Amino acid sequence: MAMASRGPFERWLYPTAQGLYCEPGRFFIDPVRPVERAVISHAHADHARGGHGSVLATPETVALMKARLGPRSAQTFNAHPCGVPLDVGDVRLTLHPAGHILGSAQVAIEYAGARSVVSGDYKRQADPTTAPFELVRCDLFVTEATFGLPVFRHGASEREIGRLLASLEAFPERAHLIGVYSLGKCQRVIALLRAAGYERTIYLHAALKNMCDVYSTLGVDLGSLAVVGDRDRRAIAGEIVLAPPGELGGRWSRRLGDPVTALASGWMRVRARARQHGVELPLVISDHADWSELVQTIAETGAEEIWVTHGREEGLVRQIELMGRRGRALALLGREEEAE
Repeated sequence: MAMASRGPFERWLYPTAQGLYCEPGRFFIDPVRPVERAVISHAHADHARGGHGSVLATPETVALMKARLGPRSAQTFNAHPCGVPLDVGDVRLTLHPAGHILGSAQVAIEYAGARSVVSGDYKRQADPTTAPFELVRCDLFVTEATFGLPVFRHGASEREIGRLLASLEAFPERAHLIGVYSLGKCQRVIALLRAAGYERTIYLHAALKNMCDVYSTLGVDLGSLAVVGDRDRRAIAGEIVLAPPGELGGRWSRRLGDPVTALASGWMRVRARARQHGVELPLVISDHADWSELVQTIAETGAEEIWVTHGREEGLVRQIELMGRRGRALALLGREEEAE
């Protein structure tokens, strides 16, 4: 794109092969390839990768990245709290809570009298494991669109947990095996169960333990947890077991006998997805904004220009235009939509 054809924001904030680049700050946001300076919105694998020279992120994201990728996955880590402005190059940068997972942040950039906010992934629902989403008014809002179609209305997570507990009461002889993403969804489901009064030990596939340990170290109380290990089906009968979604229906799950299989995901709103995974009890619990939250947030930021980074881009761009604002699909590479 020639410089003359760029709009006022695109002159200094624009997509590249590595990711979204802030030229006056000389940093990338959630780059998909190793770069010299990266600002990381949160620790999910499609946003936080190893090999960067310098990483700036919230203290929680730094801790999670080090646990996932290793303490030397970047040359230097700079832990910076939300709400504290920082001069980076020629811009002023402030991190604001995104409500997505522990440590997740929106990146607000002030330059040349304007403010841009890059949301990363976010949600507006309450989540006991992370700071709530903070609305930041801005001129340019860069939003995700994982669930950017009107069909996606998530509803209350507490209702879905109620359905799970009702099933546990109805089938006390069967374990309940819930597919959860290891970082964020696992810990949120545990915390929601605790908030609903479930105090029994919750059993984990070994692959989930590390991130739960990090959450506990960072002050998130998850209660009594135990790895399934070599326990037989009789010991697990009537218990709640969490495992990565890929383990549902596989050889590992067969040790549980005849479990009730569940999957906690916003995609469970689509029945075909539940059938595809062989899910008996679909739980619509999402760590992303649904359609109404996306539209609400875009309106409340006051931004006249909105860029859509990934997900259902075209549908949301059309809605943005109907709202009388300028919308653009960035089509950034390397963003996951399944690991929700």
